[in-house]
Amino acid sequence: MRRIPHGRVATYGQVAELAGLPGHARQVGYALHALRDESALPWHRVVNAAGAVSLRSVPGFELEQRIRLEAEGVTFNARGRVPLARYRWAGTRRSTSKGDRHAR
Repeated sequence: MRRIPHGRVATYGQVAELAGLPGHARQVGYALHALRDESALPWHRVVNAAGAVSLRSVPGFELEQRIRLEAEGVTFNARGRVPLARYRWAGTRRSTSKGDRHAR
């Protein structure tokens, strides 16, 4: 997730695939839910497959994610979704060499 650039988004499924866990988008959601408040990870740049901000257990947290994305220049359409064709990050999985502990 650290590699998702400012002003871009990735989907939960995309993050799972890049981590070598295709089909495990829900696990990405669980991991993001477990992040501490002071985490520096750009959690707000991860949206669902429709480009929408997923509902949270804490009311109003969806608005914080939207505000953070809009502050980075990401726009939402009339249905409250990020146009993925425009803002989706086209990241690729890094190679996993022996010395690269942070490949995923």
